[in-house]
Amino acid sequence: MSEERVWTVEIVLTEASEQTQANAFLRGGERELSGWGRSRRNPADPDVPLVGDELAAARALADLAHQLVLAALDTIEAFEPAPDPQQVPRAPSPRDARGIPPVS
Repeated sequence: MSEERVWTVEIVLTEASEQTQANAFLRGGERELSGWGRSRRNPADPDVPLVGDELAAARALADLAHQLVLAALDTIEAFEPAPDPQQVPRAPSPRDARGIPPVS
């Protein structure tokens, strides 16, 4: 049996003069993330508010997607065991090239 989860995204658009700002909020499970985007109308372009809304919302959703990827990476890293310092190869330092012994 599959389990269904619902995540909700709310986009709030604010228009001021020639700019539209969008804030996208994701609520899902224990997560609450937000993204932000803005669009600006060129004064030479026709006044079509829907275009500004769409661009600002798309940019906010792209930012939200980026935040979601970062959150997933944080979660993955939390489950990975810490590397064993004895097993991790040490990168050579500039001291090695000059024959200076490492600092203990």
